[in-house]
Amino acid sequence: MKKILAASMFLAIVLTGCNTVKGLGEDVSSAGSAVSNTAEDTKQKL
Repeated sequence: MKKILAASMFLAIVLTGCNTVKGLGEDVSSAGSAVSNTAEDTKQKL
């Protein structure tokens, strides 16, 4: 019974971690796109 509980807790932690990393990756990607778009707009204005 303890092994099942430990495995369930481990799985929950791993899946939560994956979701967090995926969300962070999307946030970084979004920020990178915003910076890139701003640079492109500035380049066109010059």
